[in-house]
Order: sequence, then C-alpha cells, then structure tokens
Amino acid sequence: MQVPPNCDLTLGTVCLDKSEPGRTVWRMTADERFANPAGVIQGGFLAAFCDSSMGAAAVTFAAGRKVRAANAEIKVSFLGPVAVGSVLTCTAVVVSGGKRTAFVEASVNDGDGALVARASSTYLFAERG
Repeated sequence: MQVPPNCDLTLGTVCLDKSEPGRTVWRMTADERFANPAGVIQGGFLAAFCDSSMGAAAVTFAAGRKVRAANAEIKVSFLGPVAVGSVLTCTAVVVSGGKRTAFVEASVNDGDGALVARASSTYLFAERG
C-alpha cells in the first residue's frame, strides 16, 4: 500500500492532525489546475478532498485493526465558491461506526474560515493482511 496515495499527491493534500481516532484534519491549496472555466475550483476536486479526509478518519477510527475503508456512497454540498490559491482545511469526523462500517462527515473551510463545502459518506471496512 502506497502512503501517501497518488490521489493525495495529485491534490497536494497534507495531513495536519490524526492524533484522535476517528478524526483527521487536512490542508490543500486550491491549485489553478483544478479551476473550472468560471475561474473557481471545480466541485469534483473538493469532493475528492473530502473523500480522502473522510477515508483517513474512517481508518483511524478502526484503531488497532488493519483495514481498508471503501467508500459506499458520498454526498457533497457546495456552499460557496473557492478561489484559486485559497488554502483549504478539511476536518473529517466519524459520527457513528462499528466493526464493519463508519459514517463520516467533513467540513471544508477556506483561508478566511468560511465554510465552502460539507460532505458525508459511509465507509465499509475490510480486513487487510
């Protein structure tokens, strides 16, 4: 397993905190490569940022177990435009979980602290050897 994965390297995400099981905090700069024709960051890149952050939170929730966390579904709400160059912070938290699943929520804030996206997802755990 490659850590960090290529998707995180492409997005330029950096983990700021994973000290508490089931909670992670990540940072990403909104690169102009991710802008749509209107000059703001395309929502799919924000969704990928949320997915990476929430997946990591799900894995830390399974503390002491070696698991893979597969996204079963995701919902993302875009609450404001993200300008190129913005430094984004995503906080992901496991709201509920057990041995086989975790329900996770994420919030993305821009450098001014404005909430620009919210996401939720269900992850399925599979043991890995």
